[in-house]
Amino acid sequence: MPSATETATETAAGTSGTSVIRARGLRKHYGDFHAVQGIDLDVTPGECFGLLGPNGAGKSTTMRMLAGVSQRTAGELSIMGIDPEEDGPAVRAHLGVVPQQDNLDEELTARDNLLIYGRYFGLPYSYLKPKSLELLEFAQLTDKADTKADALSGGMKRRLVIARALVNEPQLLLLDEPTTGLDPQARHILWDRLYRLKERGTTLVLTTHYMDEAEQLCDRLVVVDGGQIMAAGTPQALIREHASREVLEVRFGTDRNEAAAEVLRAETRVHRIEVLPDRVLLYGDRADELQDAVTALAEAGRVTAPVTALTRRASLEDVFLILTGRTLVD
Repeated sequence: MPSATETATETAAGTSGTSVIRARGLRKHYGDFHAVQGIDLDVTPGECFGLLGPNGAGKSTTMRMLAGVSQRTAGELSIMGIDPEEDGPAVRAHLGVVPQQDNLDEELTARDNLLIYGRYFGLPYSYLKPKSLELLEFAQLTDKADTKADALSGGMKRRLVIARALVNEPQLLLLDEPTTGLDPQARHILWDRLYRLKERGTTLVLTTHYMDEAEQLCDRLVVVDGGQIMAAGTPQALIREHASREVLEVRFGTDRNEAAAEVLRAETRVHRIEVLPDRVLLYGDRADELQDAVTALAEAGRVTAPVTALTRRASLEDVFLILTGRTLVD
């Protein structure tokens, strides 16, 4: 059976003969700490590729190596056919980076943040002045062009950081946790901007620990934990392979969940049961049938009556829980 990393590269190879990103055995060590442990990746032109995992999984470290700002300990890496350690400026000339933390110049206006950033690439003002207006419109910030960055909302700042990353018309855009800390409305606006970039043919690579974000945006993704790839594929394929169609979440009470789970394992036709500190997850094809079984067992006195019960479809967070034994936000 092929490993997760082999699956990731084989799937990509079948999609396209060329790769915007190609990594083999990518490693990053800090003394005795192994942040990234032998990752293989292939990212094809025009796709949105995701690195999904909890904080500390190695996502941001991988992104820093892809961006050419952190040297790898071992392995091979090429970005658009160039090794970033051999010719970092050539890579960065065609690369856009959206860091995890906003790093705008707070004292400058939205427009000036774009103009000055573009000068770092040696771009002339004759190009940057109309380009800045185009990017402000794309980011829905035209009316904030002369507003200082420190007066913008969190969602506006995030959109401005993305607009700034596009000033050199990059072929590849790296986004590290692009919507962390944003409210739902701001997240959806940002998703729309990223969809538009993808439609233009920009290759996107993003890290996230939001399962819905990965499902919405990513064509393919890898699930990362402990600096290693645990699984790879499309969101739908990963859910089909590792989870079930539906999930029943039941809360019996923190001191009763384990005992109830034991009874449910023995007396229900369930694919899998996971016990979390606050709830029990039952995986099956029909969550409503599982709920009927729980109700019948409670009425027979075999388990205590559940405090709450929720049915839903299986998600990428279930995939991660099944693979690693913990949730994405642990």
